[in-house]
Amino acid sequence: MASRDGASCALVALCLLMQLALPQAATTEPLVPAMFVFGDSTVDVGNNNYLKNCSIDCKADHPRYGVDYLDQAPTGRFSNGHNLADQLAQLLGFAESPPPFLSLREESRIPQMMSTGINFASGGSGILDGTGQHLCGVVLPMSEQVGNFSSLVKSANQTAADLVSKSLFFISVGSNDFFEYLGAKHSPNATEFLQLLVSSYSTNLKGLYAAGARKFSVVSPSLVGCVPSQRLVANQTKDFDRFNCLAPANNLSYLLYPEIASMLDDLSTQLPGMNYSLGDSIRMAELVFNNTHTPNIGFTMLDSACCGKGDFGASACNVSVPLCKNRSSYLFFDRFHPTENASRFTATELFSDPGKFVHPINVQQLVASHP
Repeated sequence: MASRDGASCALVALCLLMQLALPQAATTEPLVPAMFVFGDSTVDVGNNNYLKNCSIDCKADHPRYGVDYLDQAPTGRFSNGHNLADQLAQLLGFAESPPPFLSLREESRIPQMMSTGINFASGGSGILDGTGQHLCGVVLPMSEQVGNFSSLVKSANQTAADLVSKSLFFISVGSNDFFEYLGAKHSPNATEFLQLLVSSYSTNLKGLYAAGARKFSVVSPSLVGCVPSQRLVANQTKDFDRFNCLAPANNLSYLLYPEIASMLDDLSTQLPGMNYSLGDSIRMAELVFNNTHTPNIGFTMLDSACCGKGDFGASACNVSVPLCKNRSSYLFFDRFHPTENASRFTATELFSDPGKFVHPINVQQLVASHP
């Protein structure tokens, strides 16, 4: 069902043009002609809103989501305001993330000029095709996101193809694969599971490369065992790590990061012109957990959701549950997702970190590179 939703707007999306420059940078060109976004709910800006059979648990189209967004509007972002894709887009010179792919079928008149990007991400999705189907009903898995983009490029002219090679491809995915693996009754061992993830991830990146992508910004899954929902599980199972988070979940994050790093290094030697930037969100999280009062970090509530009730605020986020007032001091907005402020911290590190959290180059250096 999701594939039919995606295919219905492919040709229309191809010509999309949205000039999204920041007001204060109106006379400055963005650092890349376009930004294309892939992944899960950390970067979804509303694709799931258009999936009719996607469950409410996998949509952010209702209050209190968007409480700090324009007009306090819930847009499909799993955040109180802008999410990670928005924050990075702003550093690149755009106003926010490009629009969701599935919204483009509603465009009746599309100017004949080059697009500034499209967001293909889908909340609840993962690296593996089956991830999210049980919980959400319908999502757009990574393979389908890549397929939708590839279909656009095949229908494009040479000008659009040239644009793609100069554009940024931003990918944030993998956490949902962990959640489902840990919750499954019968699963392969961790080594086999991680090998499957890396193999599927590599296939998707090769698909984007074949469609013309050359500049990849990849974010590894963070310490997923520290989100409020998983802290609640840790309290119930008493399976803690040094941050009082769910140890098995965080162990998967620690094991996957070097595998992704090795995979990207291998691909960059195999695929001519490929350049990449890998963000180590594990180390970023460790910095926050170890330095709660360090200037320029400033998160003082690290374990509970801003929107939620019960232990760790680990309930669903909606108008029936409490909402914190000082959202900038909270690391998590709901039981799974960071606040706008936390996403801003991550985006800033991805963009300009000198080498502590981002390797081999940061996004600012990546977009200045030549394919």
